[in-house]
Amino acid sequence: MKTKTIAFDADDTLWINETIFTSTRAKFKAMIAKYVSDEFLDDKLYQTEKRNLCIFGYGIKGFTLSMIETALEITKEQISGRDIHQIMAFAKDMLVHPVELMAEVENTLKALKENYRLMVITKGDLFDQETKIARSGLADYFDLIEIVSEKDERTYRHILHKHNISAENFIMIGNSVKSDILPVCALGGKAIHVPFHETWTHEIVPEEQAAAYFYDTITSLAELPDLIKNTWS
Repeated sequence: MKTKTIAFDADDTLWINETIFTSTRAKFKAMIAKYVSDEFLDDKLYQTEKRNLCIFGYGIKGFTLSMIETALEITKEQISGRDIHQIMAFAKDMLVHPVELMAEVENTLKALKENYRLMVITKGDLFDQETKIARSGLADYFDLIEIVSEKDERTYRHILHKHNISAENFIMIGNSVKSDILPVCALGGKAIHVPFHETWTHEIVPEEQAAAYFYDTITSLAELPDLIKNTWS
């Protein structure tokens, strides 16, 4: 029986995600430049996204609504219907964007699946995340999949209880220190950080906050099997 569980974040851990948002933000910024020159547009869009998280949640659909709201506000509602339609096209392109796996993902999952119970814990829009998991071709590697609205101590505590997993037999793998690492460490579980070269502002935490917890960091998923073997040897 597999008594130890390894959970993976999805976006920017199993496959590339943030670069798609970065590209769309650049297109959005270029569009708004026709109406107003605003060097603080990135921050205004982020503040709108942050304000809307409790209403729309994470994901492309909430991001799209925040782009539309920001565009209306910054252009004083002068933005054209044609450009609003273009923002919707941006969103559709994001939703059907090919799922690009991180290097060594499949080899890593193959190496771990025989001895450990594997899980995905990801946050975002349910339909979008389900679709990406299906299109990734990775679904069969996982025994459990949890798509949640937030990844905090309360969420992880609920998941561990739901699946009868003890914190000492649980490792979380992810690119976000805020969402994948610190909440798990706070519950007494283990966490392994796999940084991605782009991080959404909302997921950045102060260095002193991260320094209060112990966790491992690797540069590639290829390092994971040996590290886990040593951790649980």
